[in-house]
Amino acid sequence: MQGLARGLGVRGVVRSPTFTLIHEHRGPVPLSHVDLYRLEASDLEGLGLEEILDGAGVVAIEWADRAPGALPPEHLLIEFEFGPGESDRCLRFIPRGPLAERCVAVLRACASSR
Repeated sequence: MQGLARGLGVRGVVRSPTFTLIHEHRGPVPLSHVDLYRLEASDLEGLGLEEILDGAGVVAIEWADRAPGALPPEHLLIEFEFGPGESDRCLRFIPRGPLAERCVAVLRACASSR
């Protein structure tokens, strides 16, 4: 999450919102960091996730599978897996919709130019 926040121009410490469920970070592009790990399906309605998703900026949702049907039709799903080394991670980008596909294309172009 730190890298995403820095890329969006967010300054300061970005912690996981494990107990508060949502942290909002101000920057040139606002970041809403949502952690649904402790959420029960019945709690989703009172969370205000729809309003957050309709707002400006980027919304990063951890454990989004705990809120089936809550994601908008167009989104970018990022799956994390452990890599071969202790601190290695493998990311799989799954775009849903044209904007998400363009984001993945930009990421691929940046990665291949290194």
